[in-house]
Amino acid sequence: MTSRFQYKHPVSDEMRELIVSELRAIERRHDVTVLFACESGSRAWGFASPDSDYDVRFVYVSRLPWYLTVSPLRDVIEVPISGELDISGWDLRKALGLLQKSNPTLLEWLQSPIQYLHHKEAAGLVNLVPQVFSPIRGYHHYRSMAKTNFRGYLQGEIVRFKKYFYVLRPLLAARWIREGRGVPPMRFAELANGLIPEGPLADEINALLAIKMQANESATSARWPLIHDYIAAELDLPDDVNLSATRANTVAMNNYLHDTILKLNQPASANDVSVKL
Repeated sequence: MTSRFQYKHPVSDEMRELIVSELRAIERRHDVTVLFACESGSRAWGFASPDSDYDVRFVYVSRLPWYLTVSPLRDVIEVPISGELDISGWDLRKALGLLQKSNPTLLEWLQSPIQYLHHKEAAGLVNLVPQVFSPIRGYHHYRSMAKTNFRGYLQGEIVRFKKYFYVLRPLLAARWIREGRGVPPMRFAELANGLIPEGPLADEINALLAIKMQANESATSARWPLIHDYIAAELDLPDDVNLSATRANTVAMNNYLHDTILKLNQPASANDVSVKL
């Protein structure tokens, strides 16, 4: 992607191999099949610090008997945080239930620029996105996140570098939706490239990106005035917008759930899963 804004997605070959190995161990330990696994945090957003964690998220399919119980079973797999690794995942049925509500977090996972594992059946999940994305829900989710983070992190004269992006990213995602551009991209640089024109504000954001990607997670500075003023102006805009509330195609989702569970409970082929290098 050609961008006026800096970004990087640092994952070494050694760390990628370790993450894939951990995911394979989870499959064996829990008797599941990982449908897809991705990076979900600042590495995927494109502005990781040298000491940023690896936030690995995945969606998996359980064995058929798991779905045939009267009482629901636990539908989340969480691995104790170890060193830089933070790994957790959702069962496919849980994921589809959240996708039915246009869950922004899952929509971000599905377009993460860092993918670790990708089963061929995951393509069907990606194809559901246009049928479930609700602009009004996404807009209010990101506006609320931006407001909460602004109140919580950017009220002092000294602020942590990363907290600016915890406000800027959802604020730009909300604006992306408000302008009718569809599902906002996960990579921050792509959001900024589409919404921030050339000029002093873009220069200040780029300068902050450069420092953020070199400084540790806890690094601080005085306020960045142009960025701060832009955030305040955007948050002052009225919340009322004329956006649609898409009704999810539950028939397509049910069909995908049914077909994927049956397919992934058949003997696997080596060609079914790709390891993303």
